[in-house]
Amino acid sequence: MKHILAPILLVVLLFPTLAFGETVDWNDLVVREGLHYKKFTEVPFTGKVTGDEQGSYKNGKREGPWVRHYDNGQLRYKGNYKDDKEDGPWVYYWNENGQLYYKGTFKDGKEDGPWVFYYYSGKLLSKGTYKNGKRHGPWVMYNDDGNVVDYFTGTFKDGVKVK
Repeated sequence: MKHILAPILLVVLLFPTLAFGETVDWNDLVVREGLHYKKFTEVPFTGKVTGDEQGSYKNGKREGPWVRHYDNGQLRYKGNYKDDKEDGPWVYYWNENGQLYYKGTFKDGKEDGPWVFYYYSGKLLSKGTYKNGKRHGPWVMYNDDGNVVDYFTGTFKDGVKVK
């Protein structure tokens, strides 16, 4: 009976690690050939990270929600990864005061959908739509005084200004 209990107890104690991975500090990971590994290991990391950046890895790739904060606790960015590529809505802030830099959506690691960018001052810089990582559709850009910058304003198709 003792010989059966020991392996069962070992499996029960290890099950959370096998099912959910482990939690490590961001600084305990290294990148090799595009994959993240826990230092001194040869198996791509699966689990959660804490520290400067917080999120999860699956087989060495970022997966699911990710956040990063400034030293004062203010959010620096927030978004989602799918197979180590940005996927879904993202927001990024310029500074510790919470000034928004941009917000937009990624699909398979490329900008896709409506995007808005702001100057460090908080004034609107530009807005428009991306398709497959390229400007597509109407775009408008403003200088710091709030005036439209004609060269970067117009209708784009596959990243090229057509009108």
